[in-house]
Amino acid sequence: MDVVIKQPQSPEEFKQYYQLRYRILREPWGEPEGSEVDDIENQCFHIMAVDNQKLVAVGRLQVNTADEAQIRYMAVEKDYEGNGIGRMIVNALEQEAINKKVNTIILDAREPAVGFYHKLGYSIEKKSYVLFNDVQHFRMTKQV
Repeated sequence: MDVVIKQPQSPEEFKQYYQLRYRILREPWGEPEGSEVDDIENQCFHIMAVDNQKLVAVGRLQVNTADEAQIRYMAVEKDYEGNGIGRMIVNALEQEAINKKVNTIILDAREPAVGFYHKLGYSIEKKSYVLFNDVQHFRMTKQV
């Protein structure tokens, strides 16, 4: 593996970025294409992992307040899970939060991902919401 962590730059990179987000986070639940994009994308920090020209993971950081940022839309290709790529994405997003002088990062983790975020220093605050009537999420936080 020769993974590079970078921000998407070109329209083609953003197209691939959103396609991966849709395929992993929306399509399995029958959600329509386009549901993976919200109305504040252009205000957020996007990061992607590329392995030999293949996009394998994505993540986004949005700043909610002067003190708080939120990680959203984390997705890693199934074949690449467990290889540290998710950790690399989170590290890049956390570094951006630090650069923006934010001291708290929040996220809403899907139940299967809670252990992953816990290993990275996030703590469960509460159950947050159920997405698509199926996917329990947990609000997690970390001080950076």
